[in-house]
Amino acid sequence: MTENGKLRLAVVGTGAISQIVHLPVLAGRPDVEFIALADRDSHKAQTVARRFDVPAVLDPDDVMGREDVDAVVICTPPASHEELAVAALEAGKHVFVERPVAMTCQGVERVLAAAQEAGRRVSVGLPHRYRPDVAALKSFVAGGDLGAPYAVKGSWLIRPVPVNRPTWRQDRGQGGGALMELAVPAIDLCLWVIGYPSVDRLTCHLAVAGEEVEHGASVLMRTHGGVTVTVEVASRYFSGADRQYVRVLGSEGAGELPPLEVYKQLGGRPLEMTPRQPRPQGGENPYMNAYRRGLDSFIRGLSGVGESNLPTEQVELMRVVDAAYRSAAEGTEVTL
Repeated sequence: MTENGKLRLAVVGTGAISQIVHLPVLAGRPDVEFIALADRDSHKAQTVARRFDVPAVLDPDDVMGREDVDAVVICTPPASHEELAVAALEAGKHVFVERPVAMTCQGVERVLAAAQEAGRRVSVGLPHRYRPDVAALKSFVAGGDLGAPYAVKGSWLIRPVPVNRPTWRQDRGQGGGALMELAVPAIDLCLWVIGYPSVDRLTCHLAVAGEEVEHGASVLMRTHGGVTVTVEVASRYFSGADRQYVRVLGSEGAGELPPLEVYKQLGGRPLEMTPRQPRPQGGENPYMNAYRRGLDSFIRGLSGVGESNLPTEQVELMRVVDAAYRSAAEGTEVTL
């Protein structure tokens, strides 16, 4: 960090998520100093750097050698996350990486091992964990207010977007496809609200329709505790708006969001227990506000404030995703 306590950051990747979320949020923080921006597309990187007043534009490989960089934010396509994260950690940098940490569970383990060896922190871009409604639902489950959970259903459905030229989203090798892009956060959300139990078996079906990558995926899982988890995702959802939700059914109650609604059995009848939710300041939408909270948690954690544990549950998440691809390819249920 600088003498005045500012965190010196480099951002790798100048795609949509970087320009819409990470760079605007970080640029507004008085405790952050941009050191460099990196992207394989140097022309785009130069344009984005001027927009956010980033002083240097580098090749991604050169960022890791900069001694004046304390932390690296990785916003590249998923296939490059593992290698970039490991390189940054081995160079002594803290890492904030977009989901997924790696394309396989073995890749996640490699990143976590590098972080542990280097004594550095790794945080993952999973903004739903920082939403007040998700935190409230998770607390109701953990506190036993809903009884024993027996079923969870989650979904992430987005409307089709016209594509002028192919991107990494149309390339499975780069992390494209609904299962990797949308099911990763949807599965994480479902497992997160019920305490992240391990999954013992699952079935997955993909909707491909002659395309290179799937535009839809349905995953049915069972945890070791007997909870059924169903996840449906689609990148061609024909509706007026995108939709993301999660629903938890318990022996004594139920909860879902958005909007957050929680009911508990009392005298054989459902009693509403939905808490009032805070509104983001300045009219910021919940998605952006959740990302802001996540980045804030990462930065405060580097100063010893807040959580600093490694995201070990991401190994379980990618173990599930690995098994889902295998189930879809073999057309059968897979035991983990």
